[in-house]
Amino acid sequence: MRFRNFYFLFSLCFLIPGIISLVLFGLRPAIDFTGGSLLELRTEQAETPSREQVQEAAGEIYQVSSVQNSGAGQFIIRGVSISNDQKLELENKLSTTLGPLNEVRFETVGPTLGRELLQKTVFAIILASVGITFYVARQFRSFKYGVCAILAMFHDTFILLGAFSLLGKFFNIEVDVLFVTALLTTLSFSVHDTIVVFDRIRETLRRNARFSFKEVANTAVLETLGRSMNNSMTIIIMLLSLVLLGGETIRWFALALLIGAVTGTYSSTFTAVPLLTVWDDLAQWWRNRKR
Repeated sequence: MRFRNFYFLFSLCFLIPGIISLVLFGLRPAIDFTGGSLLELRTEQAETPSREQVQEAAGEIYQVSSVQNSGAGQFIIRGVSISNDQKLELENKLSTTLGPLNEVRFETVGPTLGRELLQKTVFAIILASVGITFYVARQFRSFKYGVCAILAMFHDTFILLGAFSLLGKFFNIEVDVLFVTALLTTLSFSVHDTIVVFDRIRETLRRNARFSFKEVANTAVLETLGRSMNNSMTIIIMLLSLVLLGGETIRWFALALLIGAVTGTYSSTFTAVPLLTVWDDLAQWWRNRKR
């Protein structure tokens, strides 16, 4: 743990740009949160029309928020809420410009439902964070384990949020319900690996009470690092394959999971445990000061 300041600095290099982006630009919400309509169409032409072609053709009669390719010959149009009659008018207009089209799906989310979903998302994250904090603290008979685990979890959360804030700003990537699923999965993945390291610290302390806490932490990290890396690499390879080869509709979901898996693996060893040693140093300093 003698390099813990370097670990903290390395984390800040990813946290600070993301947090600045969140403050300045925020996230780019999909219609799941803002309300609106989603129309997915399949063209019978050999080539998928470009985003610019679709936006130009639809923009004459419809307020388009984004256009996304969803596979060979398919594209998704997102925008303000429209009725079924307006949807048919839009399809006719696009067919005239782009050639024959087949409807794949059409969804409309009202603004009230979008706000309700956003509120439930925030509540779910807060509830999960509080529950995990108290559960870990109870299992390890010390509140410091719960606090450090949750701080490492927020480390992963803010990196993921910051990454998608930057992607939304520069590549128009939106966050939807699948992103919320990836975010909650990241929380659980981060804590899962952290608990394994914390459990080894507890076992080592019982066997070697004469060692300092830093020595015990170093030993626990070395004993669990190989296991954590082997376990995480199987997940990372699978998610990387989905990002590179998966369809457009799940690519950003897979990317969110990939970022969460990488940061969760890193934070369990190089964020949670160093924070635990900092807590122990501060507690020791306070005890000495009171004497």
